[in-house]
Amino acid sequence: MERCALTARHLAKLAEYNLQGVPRERCTALRYCPGEAIVREGDELEGLALAVKGLAKVSRSTPDGKNLILCYYLSDGMIGEIELLTCQRLATTTVTAVSAFECVLIDRASIAEQLRENIPFWQRLGAVLADKLQRSSENYALSSLCSAQERLCAYICKNAPGGLFRDPITDVACSVGASYRHVFRLLADLCREGVLQKSKQGYQIKCPAELARRAQAGGGTPAPGKANKRKETAP
Repeated sequence: MERCALTARHLAKLAEYNLQGVPRERCTALRYCPGEAIVREGDELEGLALAVKGLAKVSRSTPDGKNLILCYYLSDGMIGEIELLTCQRLATTTVTAVSAFECVLIDRASIAEQLRENIPFWQRLGAVLADKLQRSSENYALSSLCSAQERLCAYICKNAPGGLFRDPITDVACSVGASYRHVFRLLADLCREGVLQKSKQGYQIKCPAELARRAQAGGGTPAPGKANKRKETAP
């Protein structure tokens, strides 16, 4: 994680949420590398973060702490709004950067002040939460109705910045709801069919159109390279 100076892009993001009145000394611009944890489940939250650039995935563990269940992705939206509204100081999810990720963090005291009187901010917050509920419903349907291969292809599309997929297989298996061995076999099948190519760095996407076609059946995922450009109004 790297702290950086606030730029016009960060200020524009604050204005988008009607938070331009928050003193700049209470806002911090942060940058994360791919694979770096932005927030870890159970850690104390410093405030509310607004996504500015990049893609991240949000997940949480099961009560036994063994499995990682994928919840949704965000390229625009908030991190920590549920904890803020439920008065929880500890993060309920883990947020991990998929690509280079940038956000602006506003401390809790400043956000608490905005909640008392900032109606446009409340409206945007409500839209974020409504969209999150819809995504949860879609993910439930995805896990219940789609095959493991369809779920895996959708997962790869969302986690392959630059066309290279290199997530740990253990995390992938938990996220798509399949065993480690089954995911390994599915990846081998995709390589044999020319959709992927295994390398020392991971799995390179060789046929984006075919991967996207299979992913469409597993959740309407856009083709690799387009997912990061998709504008999402909320996590």
